[in-house]
Amino acid sequence: MNNKDSKMLRLNLPEFHPKIKKTDRLYIWDRIRRKYVALTPEEYVRQHFINYLITEKSYPEALIANETQIDLNHQKRRCDSVVYNNQLTPLVIIEYKAPDVKITQEVFNQIVNYNIVLKVKYLIVSNGIEHYCCRMDYSDMSYCYLDEIPDFSLLNC
Repeated sequence: MNNKDSKMLRLNLPEFHPKIKKTDRLYIWDRIRRKYVALTPEEYVRQHFINYLITEKSYPEALIANETQIDLNHQKRRCDSVVYNNQLTPLVIIEYKAPDVKITQEVFNQIVNYNIVLKVKYLIVSNGIEHYCCRMDYSDMSYCYLDEIPDFSLLNC
């Protein structure tokens, strides 16, 4: 990476050294999709966050999917990442933004809209610097923010 890309390196996540290759442009290894994908600031955040979930929070790699397609009001949309429980029911939706993108209510509304389809228990939004996680309460159609990302074992799978 050159100096222009160096701002992508400063994330509020554990140190991680992803596989990066350069051909006509830079690519980063996606361990979930098992292929190299274009290295964008958002993808850099995704790969670091996925590593964090697997290594620090014990999320099973086999239960994470990247770029999950959904049909939202007859339009195809893609969730950045979805975590499933052991019965392969969607449990968490994760939305990633580039580090320089501020996490606003509008950003959070995007993931809330995806949840109309998936009806998960947890929503996470991260730009690599700030991470927000909330637990859904379907009894009163609300959500509450959590102080930290829960370990997989605490998700009440």
